[in-house]
Amino acid sequence: MINVYLCSVKRILLIQTAFIGDVILATPVMAELKRIYPQIELDVLVRKGNETLLVNNPAINQIYCLDKKQGKFASLKLLLKQFRAKKYDEVINLHRFGSSGFLTAFSGAKSKVGFSKNPFSFFYTLKIQHELKLGIHEVERNLACIEHHGAVSKRRPEIFPSISDLEKVKDLQNQNYYCLAPASIWFTKQLPEHKWIELGKILVKKGTVYLVGGPNDSALCDRIVKEINSENSHNLAGKYSFLQSAALFKNAQMNYVNDSGPLHFCSAVNAPVTAFFCSTSPEFGFGPLSDQSRIIESGLLPCKPCGLHGYKACPKGHFKCGEQIHIDSELV
Repeated sequence: MINVYLCSVKRILLIQTAFIGDVILATPVMAELKRIYPQIELDVLVRKGNETLLVNNPAINQIYCLDKKQGKFASLKLLLKQFRAKKYDEVINLHRFGSSGFLTAFSGAKSKVGFSKNPFSFFYTLKIQHELKLGIHEVERNLACIEHHGAVSKRRPEIFPSISDLEKVKDLQNQNYYCLAPASIWFTKQLPEHKWIELGKILVKKGTVYLVGGPNDSALCDRIVKEINSENSHNLAGKYSFLQSAALFKNAQMNYVNDSGPLHFCSAVNAPVTAFFCSTSPEFGFGPLSDQSRIIESGLLPCKPCGLHGYKACPKGHFKCGEQIHIDSELV
């Protein structure tokens, strides 16, 4: 059924309304679709706030936003009206939850593709298995959704800082520097605060240390900088955009991150990265894809991994997966 229209495909909508890292890991699908169909109109739907990740992306025609703050159902209704008017040849949904499945199911597209885990997948033309198999990266799982278009199985994600983004951080790059991104939405994905302080005290002897993150991370970064207690450490949290932060990561001696959004920023600009995995596991398929990358985690624990996304607190109450990660000069 799908092969009938592939030769004349003109408009495709790609949906990924999950978190920052998920949007970045969707960019290989965008690049592949544009490679396969150079003249295609590729539109993308993301949650409000994540659209800035995709600024300057040459594969994208139009970006839609799901704005739940203005009323989830009102936003869904408006989007559905726009999608049906656009008459897409195909909607590809990389999100595995209900709201995106609803939009896909009733989009009016000729073909609807997505993961079978979505509760609306019984409406899909093509259902793809999403399995957390060992050695399979999320990028590969996403690209499997366009395998029927002739996509490659793996490629690095991409984001595109502008010239002004590069200029914004240029003065910060005049010396050897290291970036630390200590925060995460999930507590159990986050290396303990005192471990970041230990690491920072080692790194300031080698160069400048920048603590980076969003506005909500500023208090955490400020505490870490105060404890490092060096003129070579600086709190930049909330001062730079997603793309400006990615531009800063690009030329760092090393970036130190959790299993969180900044890890994928580094992959997307091929920046050197050391990723700490506490409660989660790189075997889930969300590890770094930079040429220079390494993963640091605790030894074997019967409770690790305790989940795909992490928790607000350790289910066991001890957080050994974070506390047992050793910080020393070998990390530099």
